[in-house]
Amino acid sequence: MKHDLIIREPDLYFDSIHQELNNFLRDTLLVNTFANPLNIKKKSVWRPAVEIKQNDANYKVKVQLPGVPKDNIEVELDNDFMTITATIEEEKEEKKEHEKNERYHTSEFRYGKYQRTISFDTPVKTDEATARYKDGILNITIPKQEQANKEPKKLAIND
Repeated sequence: MKHDLIIREPDLYFDSIHQELNNFLRDTLLVNTFANPLNIKKKSVWRPAVEIKQNDANYKVKVQLPGVPKDNIEVELDNDFMTITATIEEEKEEKKEHEKNERYHTSEFRYGKYQRTISFDTPVKTDEATARYKDGILNITIPKQEQANKEPKKLAIND
């Protein structure tokens, strides 16, 4: 790879520290000093795990996307770049009369749009690239080539 991938999520780290401090104070001192007084719902960062491998002939990319419908995943290749886009939507349910006052106590489910662009150190053969999605794992195999492609290509994702 020509560039190391560095993931920086300062909001996620501070939210985690904030939550741990809240848990400590609540559990040990029975206070909630740093609670969110306005009860503002924060958006979580959805960052699926990615594994990138290469050998002399191919790049192999694996992305964890559990619960994402195959139709909500898009992979686009353009010379030495690949962009993966995935969307997971919150399920909306009609509440019964006795559930109207129901509120979330804890929700660790993540919803939203995920997009990640990965650069490769050599151009790739977009016409020979394949993508498979099974059991929440997206597997992409991209053969390397000597010369750059002219046109971007979207991959079909197979089962």
